[in-house]
Amino acid sequence: MDLSSLSLAKNEIKEELKTADSLAAIENLRVKFLGKNGVLKRLTAELASLSVEDKKQVGLVINEIKQEVETGLALATEQLSTQHKADSLEDFVKTLPGKKPEIGHLHVTTQAIREIVEVFKPLGFTRVRHPEIDWEYYAFEALNIPATHPARDEWETFFIDAPVDPKMSRQVITPHTSNGQIREMLKGDLPIRMLNISRCGRRQSDISHNPTFFQFEGLVVDKGINISHLKGVLNYFAKNFYGPDRQIRLRPYDFRFTEPSFEIDISCGICGGVGCKLCKGGWLELGGAGMVHPNVLIAGGVDPTQYSGFAFGWGVERVYMMKSGTRIDDIRHLLGNDLKFLEQF
Repeated sequence: MDLSSLSLAKNEIKEELKTADSLAAIENLRVKFLGKNGVLKRLTAELASLSVEDKKQVGLVINEIKQEVETGLALATEQLSTQHKADSLEDFVKTLPGKKPEIGHLHVTTQAIREIVEVFKPLGFTRVRHPEIDWEYYAFEALNIPATHPARDEWETFFIDAPVDPKMSRQVITPHTSNGQIREMLKGDLPIRMLNISRCGRRQSDISHNPTFFQFEGLVVDKGINISHLKGVLNYFAKNFYGPDRQIRLRPYDFRFTEPSFEIDISCGICGGVGCKLCKGGWLELGGAGMVHPNVLIAGGVDPTQYSGFAFGWGVERVYMMKSGTRIDDIRHLLGNDLKFLEQF
């Protein structure tokens, strides 16, 4: 055995380490070169036949080869183990069951709006949209509400910081959907069966009021319209939306844009009419209604000697709160963004 043969053995070992592509192949190389009957064991056994001087030189080379083999095997093992873990993780992730995306649903207010629209469709009501930010003229003046009326106070209505129009006055966040009455009549298309649903704003906040809310405005203008038509429509809605066991009542009231005017109450769906923290006395106010005031008809370009009409405006959220089975005792929950609450509907 000479140094040249050892050099060939060293090169052979390096090449075989390069081609090892699995942990099993590396283990085979370890046995081949470092095992009991491995190459290095045989080379070491041949040292006995060499002279003392040759033993020193050849022994040093064999030790170098052994160290290189051990280092090469360790490095190859680490690289393949890391790659194996990465491959295994990739395979594992690929086989995980898919995570289903969370599917939401319509907000309860949107559900209520759609249901209200469907109830009124058989009566010929058509849904329309009118501005949610409008001029004072449409929100108050044309509705027979004078400048001195409390509703036009800044403690009641949200006014927009914008230039004032000499004819239309200031801009407001509409406190009701009644501005749609004037705009609809000014189209000049008679008769009218309008359902205007829009967002409104008022400076009120308690268990039955939100500063922002949705309202639906019904308007009928035709020849020969009277209070019996109004009451018939309201009864129809109550029975179809709330169920045959719920009752409504009309209370005389004073609205500037209707004459005569009424407040519409419905028996409480929370307590069944006994009285609770929401209704106080068994009834809950849904909104106002009445026969359209002649001055409002005139502002809308309609001749009050030829036509008459009725109107009603109710809050969507409040109307839905009183639906049997909902048991919502605080209107503020509807805008609270609490998924535990909203997912119930």
